[in-house]
Amino acid sequence: MKVTQQASDGILTLILDGELDASSSVLLDTELTKPEILNNQKVLIDCQRLNYISSAGLGVFISHLQRFQDAGVKLVFFNMQDKVHNVFEILGLDALMTIVPSAAEATAI
Repeated sequence: MKVTQQASDGILTLILDGELDASSSVLLDTELTKPEILNNQKVLIDCQRLNYISSAGLGVFISHLQRFQDAGVKLVFFNMQDKVHNVFEILGLDALMTIVPSAAEATAI
């Protein structure tokens, strides 16, 4: 998996490309653990090219959720493929995390 960053006006977008599994979740965890990530008002997760997510990948997001909330940073997922979105829904994570269809909606939140 590849993680690309784009920053603009207090919004950091992380573009996920590939499969988020046990081995690649370490890379994502490293990105989300960086202290400077909390300097943003929003962290948007572009899931358009994310074609698989394992429990380890979900665990990375869950483990950082409270830290982001405590810092007042909104975590928003967008462009999620149906099969990935279904995993979030089955586990009830769509109730814990903000998931929207498009980048425009993610930015507007």
